[in-house]
Amino acid sequence: MEFFRIKRDIPFMRHALTFNVISLVTFLLAVFFLATKGLHLGIDFRGGTVIEVSYAHAVDFNRLRTSIDKLGLSEYSAQAFGTSNTALIRLPLSEGTSSAKLSDRVMTALKADDPSATQQRVEFVGPQVGRELYENGALALLLVCLGIVGYLSLRFEWRFAVAAIIANMHDVIIILGFFALFQWEFGLPVLAAVLAVLGYSVNESVVIADRIRENFRKMRKATVPQVIDNAITSTISRTMITHGSTLLMVLSILFFGGETLHFFALALTIGILFGIYSSVLVMAPLVMWMGVSREDLVKPDRKGSGPAGEKILP
Repeated sequence: MEFFRIKRDIPFMRHALTFNVISLVTFLLAVFFLATKGLHLGIDFRGGTVIEVSYAHAVDFNRLRTSIDKLGLSEYSAQAFGTSNTALIRLPLSEGTSSAKLSDRVMTALKADDPSATQQRVEFVGPQVGRELYENGALALLLVCLGIVGYLSLRFEWRFAVAAIIANMHDVIIILGFFALFQWEFGLPVLAAVLAVLGYSVNESVVIADRIRENFRKMRKATVPQVIDNAITSTISRTMITHGSTLLMVLSILFFGGETLHFFALALTIGILFGIYSSVLVMAPLVMWMGVSREDLVKPDRKGSGPAGEKILP
């Protein structure tokens, strides 16, 4: 389905160098912020205390946070859990204070504000567990990248695999750079969003790569830049529909999903926006500069035949 059709190809490849210089500068800035500021890891990775509290009524998080703020804790998170009557409170590690004492202080403050507050469970997440989560998350990221490279190499050609993984890692590093720059909390939901962005971005790369291969069959007299320009231009309508619909859904989570899903939706929003950019203006130019040709994607079936069995006319 297309909302519109662009009759004249947009010369994206003419400005490919400019776009990639912008991408390189953005990428290097993200790396700089990661190296100098680092990620603000959440309790999932650093360890801490988790308290589940139930009420006789729907949780008033403004009152709950006001009560905890009086304790002078540096940071914590409070979110709905299961039903509207239950809250999950995450507290960071505190030197000189045990998990039991910390939970007692919090419950005393909550009960003083609302006697119906009842502690359901208390769990302590040690830093060793957080380190294992961090390492497993990095391993999952590596395996996803290897899977993408293998899939694109088999379906298309190695140049597309290399270009796509560079473009996708460009998106991931930029997301992490934003979180390092603004010191947003990086927890398990954000890691899930990063992995989702990897899979989502490669989808756009596959669509463009497939159209490039198709164009090599149809546009036999066109140059490689002309083939790529046509592939990108012809998929613009599809890109706007697909990514526009996804972005609307993610923005609704960002603005109305509450504190629990805020950073998850924020990471997805950044990833979707940069994913469109990288698939079109990073992946495609890299494929062109690595020397992709018609012979790489469309091989003759037999002597005297053209690509995909087409008869070569004298």
